[in-house]
Amino acid sequence: MNQNQETIEADLRGLLEGEVRCDDVFVEMYSSDASIYAIKPLGVVRPRHTADVIACVQYALENHLPIHSRGAGTGLAGGSIGPGLVLDFSHFMRRAISHDDTTVRVQPGLTLSQLNSYLALHGRHFGPDPATQEVTTIGGMLAVDASGSHWLEHGSARQHVESMRVVLADGRCVELSRVKRGGITTGKNADRVDGLVSSLSDLLVRDAELVAQHTPQTRVNNCGYCLTGIVTPEDVDFPRLLTGSEGTLALTVEATLRTQPLPAYKSVALLLFDRLENAAQAALEMPELGASACDLMDRRLLTLARETNVHFDLLIPSDTEAVLLIESQGDSLSEVRDSIDRMVDWARRRHHLAFGARVASDAYEFNLYWQLARQVVPSLYRLTGTSRPLPFIEDAAVPPSRLPEILVRLQNLLKKHHVTASVFSHAGHGQLHVRPFLDLANSEHIRKLHALASDFYEEIWQCGGTISGEHGDGLSRTSFVAQQYGPLYRTLRDIKKLFDPQNILNPGKIIGNDPHLMTTNLRRVMQTVSLNQAVAAEVKPDGSSLERVVDRDSGLVQLQLNWDDAELAHAARECNGCGSCRSQADQWRMCPIYRFSPGEEASPRAKANLMRAVSTGRLDPAEMAGEDLKQVTDLCFHCHQCRLECPATVDIPKLMVECKAQYAATNGLKPSDAFFAKLELFSKWGSLIHPVANWAFANRQMRWLLEKTFGLAQGRKLPRFARSPFMRRASRRRLTRATRDAGPKVLYFVDIYANWFDVQLAEAFLAVLSHNGVAVYVHP
Repeated sequence: MNQNQETIEADLRGLLEGEVRCDDVFVEMYSSDASIYAIKPLGVVRPRHTADVIACVQYALENHLPIHSRGAGTGLAGGSIGPGLVLDFSHFMRRAISHDDTTVRVQPGLTLSQLNSYLALHGRHFGPDPATQEVTTIGGMLAVDASGSHWLEHGSARQHVESMRVVLADGRCVELSRVKRGGITTGKNADRVDGLVSSLSDLLVRDAELVAQHTPQTRVNNCGYCLTGIVTPEDVDFPRLLTGSEGTLALTVEATLRTQPLPAYKSVALLLFDRLENAAQAALEMPELGASACDLMDRRLLTLARETNVHFDLLIPSDTEAVLLIESQGDSLSEVRDSIDRMVDWARRRHHLAFGARVASDAYEFNLYWQLARQVVPSLYRLTGTSRPLPFIEDAAVPPSRLPEILVRLQNLLKKHHVTASVFSHAGHGQLHVRPFLDLANSEHIRKLHALASDFYEEIWQCGGTISGEHGDGLSRTSFVAQQYGPLYRTLRDIKKLFDPQNILNPGKIIGNDPHLMTTNLRRVMQTVSLNQAVAAEVKPDGSSLERVVDRDSGLVQLQLNWDDAELAHAARECNGCGSCRSQADQWRMCPIYRFSPGEEASPRAKANLMRAVSTGRLDPAEMAGEDLKQVTDLCFHCHQCRLECPATVDIPKLMVECKAQYAATNGLKPSDAFFAKLELFSKWGSLIHPVANWAFANRQMRWLLEKTFGLAQGRKLPRFARSPFMRRASRRRLTRATRDAGPKVLYFVDIYANWFDVQLAEAFLAVLSHNGVAVYVHP
């Protein structure tokens, strides 16, 4: 933390009730999201309420500091990262404030999953459903106008916003909804609202012809700002404009959203195709036949699905080139089934486009089929090798009628650049999620980023499409916004200046003039040559790379565990920042510490980011022996739940063992830590005097002494020592001698708890095996 950061932290702590952190470890956790970018911020602010947000914006305005609002940090375009102050709304401002029969009032940090769980109690839900709904926040959804698979049924977030309470760039807090033109608003800061109404009306009336000429005719569009339908002869629709603005015009602190009744019945089917073009052709008809969702997946995603889940291996034939997942909703079961049957019949029997179909017959299969769409894409990071599916052109959209054409053009383009990619599409409304497989450690691949994006976007524009459908422009696409809109870009720039004249709100996003923005601030990558020497590769904006050799003895990473070459750097690099580990949903076995205390530092993702920062030189390796990093590593107790559920199977527990070993090697162990590290020895001593030890565990004065000496909390329930350890009993029963009997045998390694404390646990295990005719050998 430099002097400037110390000043900022001290100043803001005096102004806010929320948390402010500017230390190197903490800001590094917020330097990246789910994109391919990393920018270290000046500091992180966790506001407790609207007054904190106002104070922070006013401070930033006075000191010319950029502000970047952040929810779950799962954006794919880098829209929530930057060099200024990051406002994390997900920590404190995450409540559902109120609701009525048709609307709900929420704070921006509330996740979509939590909101819908709350609304389900009243038979309602919020319709738009991005794939990461367990972790994505409402503020993040509003920032990028999220939609998801059910756009055909519910549209995007923009269509469901009634009003928004926002903090403007000058620090004023206003409630914005549909405001009458020419009228006079009332309330605090009414003059500012009147000024916005007048100026925005004049601006969009002036450029109405440009808006009509240069707005893509796609069903979804989140490139730039939404300019259609904002100004009518009667009023100005501020929520329509602010939704999708990526925090560049105002900061949302509350929003009133319209809700919808939960569907009475739903059914889903998989249509199987031997050609990708046939699947795209069939998708054109599905909305007309009553589909509420229509998603397309290509062969690469299906292959991965079969490899990771045996159910999909049995469900999807190996020669399947593409799948359409179609869903129907209705008021009766017969209505839903008839709709699904019509769609299957149209694609399979009447037009012979699909060669097979799988219709879900129960709730289990319904959820299984949706897993294919929502969980397989993040699993692409499990693939071996150094190339990864990079999300930098993954959000284009075209008119649905042009979808078959753009897929052919895409395949030709990928062949031209010698690149493979996975394709996932919300085909019913023409949206494409394309992820090319590239290696950020390869300078040749870095040069392909901009060239591939430029060529792909040209194809998109020729098909009347847009470069962004629902994920925003961020760092990935901002440099292409001016090309998409031509002379209309001036209007976008004027709107930004109208709301944010000092350019402090998420600067450089949507409105920006850096032609190299796409390849600037890419995540650093390190390739380990051996455990004693490493090559750190840093990519320059022009695509070239600068490599430097660093000796292990110089202190880059003094490994304590028995890592293979490049294993630590590779393990940390595997985390793509998708944020799945932030889930608090009941169906996921994610981090219990994060469930109890949902802060970024408790998430497994943060720990991977920190270890990657150390391995690439972004964070001083000396921090591994410091208290700041130790506070983060102590939030992992190695339950391995995150490793089991992580789409990329990142081994966070092993990374944390290495980090803790680094601290112990430098600082040694505290008496309490040393006690627990030698628990086997202390258990042996305690067993010898078990009557005294058990008395001490039950005595209040002795528990006070144990707490002060060894750190054993007085309120913690401790197990009683057994009269004799299990190993002694096993020796008496000759279980410590290898048996020569025929039949199945088991080698039993007894743990500390079962040996010294709960001997019945080990005895029960032996009884089960003995009952089933299995011999047991207990190694002495």
